[in-house]
Amino acid sequence: MAKKLKALAGSVTDNQLTSTIKESTQQIWLAGLGAYAKAQEEGGKIFEALVQEGEALQAKTRQSADEKIAAVTDKTANTWGRLEQVFEDRVARAVASLGIPTRKDIDKLSKRMAELTEVVQQLLDAQDEETPAAEAKPAAPKKAPVKKAPVKKAPIAQVKEEVVEQAADLLTAAEDAVKEVKAKAESVLP
Repeated sequence: MAKKLKALAGSVTDNQLTSTIKESTQQIWLAGLGAYAKAQEEGGKIFEALVQEGEALQAKTRQSADEKIAAVTDKTANTWGRLEQVFEDRVARAVASLGIPTRKDIDKLSKRMAELTEVVQQLLDAQDEETPAAEAKPAAPKKAPVKKAPVKKAPIAQVKEEVVEQAADLLTAAEDAVKEVKAKAESVLP
């Protein structure tokens, strides 16, 4: 541009030179203003475009993070579940090796003991019903005592007595076993 001005200066008079310089300066000034306006106008558009791209990127990042968190949470839950199962199995084996009955065993024994208690009570009630009936018979006039051979009990009465005795023994044994189990459990468990 400077060469152009020198070339014009050589061929043109001073007035023309001044006017050419003013025109060139004016055009440069207007070009600068236009560039400034264009930059300001497009700067807002660029800013909005950048904001939109940032929002899209944030949404993608959040979705990816949520998916990874869900995957890690699932893995962690599965791992804890397996760890709990392994722990329960090992504790059960340790308790079994010590000979400590499980809750299931104690419940089963308690149920059986309740059944035996009920049977014993029924047999005792049945025996009590037979005894008053024998006592309620009218007394015969007293005769001279005749010595008779000892009367053998009827087989049913004898069997009932034996069952009652066995049930009482079983009940006592079951109660002792429950006490022993409780003592072992209390000594092992804190």
